[in-house]
Amino acid sequence: MLVGMSTVHVDLAERSYDVIVEAGILRQAGDCLRKAGLAGQRAAVISDETVAGHHAATLVHALEVAGFQPTLHTVPAGEASKSLAHAEALSREMIRAGHDRKSVVVALGGGVVGDLAGFVAAIFYRGLPVVQIPTTIVAQVDSSVGGKTGVNVAEGKNLLGAFHQPRLVLVDPATLRTLPDREFHEGFAEAIKHAAIRDAAMLDALAALDPASRDVPAELIARNIAIKARVVEADEHETQGIRALLNFGHTIGHGIEAAVPYGEMLHGEAISLGIKAALFLSERHAGLAPHAAASIISLLERFHLPQVLPPSIPTETVMAKLARDKKFSGGAIRFVLLDAPGSAQLVDSITPADLRDAIGHLR
Repeated sequence: MLVGMSTVHVDLAERSYDVIVEAGILRQAGDCLRKAGLAGQRAAVISDETVAGHHAATLVHALEVAGFQPTLHTVPAGEASKSLAHAEALSREMIRAGHDRKSVVVALGGGVVGDLAGFVAAIFYRGLPVVQIPTTIVAQVDSSVGGKTGVNVAEGKNLLGAFHQPRLVLVDPATLRTLPDREFHEGFAEAIKHAAIRDAAMLDALAALDPASRDVPAELIARNIAIKARVVEADEHETQGIRALLNFGHTIGHGIEAAVPYGEMLHGEAISLGIKAALFLSERHAGLAPHAAASIISLLERFHLPQVLPPSIPTETVMAKLARDKKFSGGAIRFVLLDAPGSAQLVDSITPADLRDAIGHLR
């Protein structure tokens, strides 16, 4: 492995794994898999057509050199690929390629690919090991860690899925250089979320970054991952209310994202709007200081993330979509608020009228 790499260990007893963050580690992926105990297996590399064009050849070569037998399976880029239809198509393709319960799935891509490939790994032959190799900020700091997999249906995002922890996560910050500007910037919504709920000092570290630079420090990515890892360790299956803190900005954000055709608004863009709405409610119900909310909003704007809800998205459509979200428990609204930067709490006092007011605030 590479010298000077950042490693975050996710301690989940027999499901524990490492997240290794280092520029250039994609070229050593095969060696990393072998050292993680996955040597000598057939590897189904799942990616999207865009990411595969940039990085699949490097990954496939690294796997072959380490003794794996990789096959490449791609889906169209975009949120629409996160569906049962594509999960079935990938599974059947893998069967035809000779994969069985001794194979390993390697997810190469952003959050869509990671969620879809993880879901395929969870159901193929009743479960295969999966290695996540995230290539976007969203996936690197958030969705590749924690074992949440799933696909979307017309009624909402991620409503079908499984908890399926990866065996290893490899984060290569160099892959960010191939992202278009919009896809690069959207991921910072998740990094800002982590800072807002658990690490106020990281807000300053994010503010010090040049939004135009693709050289995101490995240490900053690892710092985000460590926040996610500690929360997952404390509440792996989101039964204690601790992991739900990671949903800051996501209740209304997911409602907005689901209110438009998949892919029209990127995940991080919707979450940016959700964070602004959550900050509004935090001021009203949790005592968050207005200047603290304003500083977080300013940081979202610094990374070119939207702060105004388009008039073409009706409030009642957003309300209908978020009512189906998994963050509702027995019909009750579980909402994450901040009382101060770095300090989040889960409350059940938010009413539908509050949600409508918050959505209106985005106008």
